[in-house]
Amino acid sequence: MRIGIDAGGTFTDFVVLHDNGRMESFKVRSNPRNPAEVILAGIARATAAARGGVEVIHGSTVATNALLERKGARTAFVTTAGFEDILHIGRQNRAALYDLTPPPKRFLNAAELCFGVKERAHADGTIAQRPQVKELKHLRQTLREAKVESIAICLLHAYQTPDNERAIAAALEGLGYISLSSDICPEFREYERGSTTLLNSYVGPLMDRYLGALESGSPYPVAIMQSNGGLLTASNARRHAVRTVLSGPAGGVVGAFSIARQAGHKRALGFDMGGTSTDVSLCDGAPRETVEAIVDGVPIRVPMLDIHTVGAGGGSLARIDEGGLLRVGPESAGSDPGPACYGAGTRPTVTDAHVVLGRVASFLDGAMALDIERAAQAIDTIAIPLKRSRVQAAEGILKVANANMERAIRAVSIERGYDPRQFALIAFGGCGGLHACDIAAELQIRTVIAPADAGVLSALGMLLAPHVRDYAAGVLGANAAIETRFTEMESRARAENNRARMERFADVRYLGQSYELTIPYRGPKTTAAFHKEHAKTYGYSDASRPIEIVTIRVRATTPVRKPKLADTAPARMSKPETRRVYVDGRWRNIPAYQRSQVPGKATAGPALILDYGSTTLVPPGWTATRSGASILLEQC
Repeated sequence: MRIGIDAGGTFTDFVVLHDNGRMESFKVRSNPRNPAEVILAGIARATAAARGGVEVIHGSTVATNALLERKGARTAFVTTAGFEDILHIGRQNRAALYDLTPPPKRFLNAAELCFGVKERAHADGTIAQRPQVKELKHLRQTLREAKVESIAICLLHAYQTPDNERAIAAALEGLGYISLSSDICPEFREYERGSTTLLNSYVGPLMDRYLGALESGSPYPVAIMQSNGGLLTASNARRHAVRTVLSGPAGGVVGAFSIARQAGHKRALGFDMGGTSTDVSLCDGAPRETVEAIVDGVPIRVPMLDIHTVGAGGGSLARIDEGGLLRVGPESAGSDPGPACYGAGTRPTVTDAHVVLGRVASFLDGAMALDIERAAQAIDTIAIPLKRSRVQAAEGILKVANANMERAIRAVSIERGYDPRQFALIAFGGCGGLHACDIAAELQIRTVIAPADAGVLSALGMLLAPHVRDYAAGVLGANAAIETRFTEMESRARAENNRARMERFADVRYLGQSYELTIPYRGPKTTAAFHKEHAKTYGYSDASRPIEIVTIRVRATTPVRKPKLADTAPARMSKPETRRVYVDGRWRNIPAYQRSQVPGKATAGPALILDYGSTTLVPPGWTATRSGASILLEQC
């Protein structure tokens, strides 16, 4: 048995693949104060009748939330003397070029917790000065008095030689969780390397405690979803916590593009709208990856799927700002108290707007009833100040939320040279299907895919993901030793898993450039491949210019047993119920199909399609057709 678990801000999703191939799913309300309790209870429920071995795959939000809320460990940053301020100086890039009063940057640690050690390594890896024992003893005492919980060590040129970092780590052993840049991010560019190492130590103690509690409470082995779309053992995730920052959304990307390929679409846009946020991604034959991400203002240099996140979900709160304008998100009602319709909250959310417009009446196949009157009262707190009707206020909330999500899709498509009209939109998450067609119409996308199990697709994606380990080595100025370094990394990978399939990659640039492109490494053929990729990415290339390789990478992949993506609900030809829904500017009586009732021929909207964990709105001018494991929505 294999169990995929996605711990979201509102619900925790479980998808269970039984040993006979049968698949089931269920949702449980999340508990942000004790997420492990919910997960262990769900594992117990799923394995009540298990007879053999069980593997648990978990998408964790612990590192993500600690970063976003700035609730990580009290962390010291130790670097080469003279470079103590490198993280606070950062780059001179301005995210908001015309904002004259940008908000101050939120740092992960204070300047007084940055310390320098007199040591030095040259760029070729030659050690010119080793740290002195006396200075390290003094540093140890200083850190103890500062009551730090964790330590990040990032020395100049440590990607070439880790000896000095290891010596400092040995001297500070026992003071807390310790991360070395030569282990976490062995690549050049000390600012990004230092930021990644600091983040690993900042969230590491929380992940270590959380996964420790999960492992001790679960009788089964636990694997963690990485940001790169692969699985990592819990022991490795405790040491490399930074690799789980986009853990949950990565599962959604893997699941979505598996669905897209099955539906015959190699080019697709993933649109995952959950309770707290919306994650969008792009697949042009394969999901886009990056090694240069910025999450909530923090540079992270580890391989991860290229996912753009905005604070727009079913639980996103609506408010009127100081200028009298309607705003939606990024603040969320979460699972406690949740949207007003859940029966505890009072502030209006996107979900409450859908309830007022008749599009949602209950959750989880009726198991979770909604308070319609309470939702209406919450929407009135927006309608009355704006002097609009309740319906107009609810419509306005949805339009603002749509605009936020549309901008996110433009960020991963148009702003990167892709025409969204050439892609299908995959709508999943609990709320994705309610917004997908409206957003697709704005972007002139003609096809929307509503997959089976859309509400738990991120958890399903975790069952589709292989086990993956990424290795990297900086080779700037040492290109002659590339083959040797590749062999060393592959030997390390095989020592961990001798069944893994190896892939080689290289970060390549023209001599004198500041940034690189990551491409498959093909020996002498790499040069031609780089020119071609450069032309595709930037619109030009220059075969006469010399190139250099700055970083090499090895990806070790081990496949797993995957569930078959088939719609398990048998087709039913019974008549759908009728609901009164506000759509396209007026109230209408429209059919509300259970997913199994959607016919194999095109059915014109407006209509609702109801599933266990999600609802899909088919607006006028769109048709719905059941096709295998998905429902295809197409603009007429």
